[in-house]
Amino acid sequence: MKALLPIYCRLLGYFVIALALFLPFIMGMLGRVTDTNLLFYKECSKLLMMVGALMILFALTKGESKETEQIRNKATRNAMFLTVLFIFGGMLYRVAKGDLLSVDSSSFLIFLILNVLCLEFGIKKATIDGLFKRNGR
Repeated sequence: MKALLPIYCRLLGYFVIALALFLPFIMGMLGRVTDTNLLFYKECSKLLMMVGALMILFALTKGESKETEQIRNKATRNAMFLTVLFIFGGMLYRVAKGDLLSVDSSSFLIFLILNVLCLEFGIKKATIDGLFKRNGR
């Protein structure tokens, strides 16, 4: 999967995710969150996190190469597998608990966050592997 966004979108994506994490708490302390608009702020935070994760996934890296594209593909594959495991575990938990009312509505966000984690791990691993190969170890 090729990168579509410029390099600075990677850092901007992390900023957007951090903003989405802390904005509801800040708005709550300022008294802006009420019972009537709580769902709105929750969904807006999830949407901001999705946008931030997509910005990170589709941003160029400093040493963009064919290997980085392969790392992105592997990260997506691993994230799909981990997301299915996570959702299946949640389903088993709800069945064991006998919960009929709750539904998981954030599986795409979970997939994106796991994809970002797999991507970051893969890029760092490739960097470390490159250092060891260069030193002849």
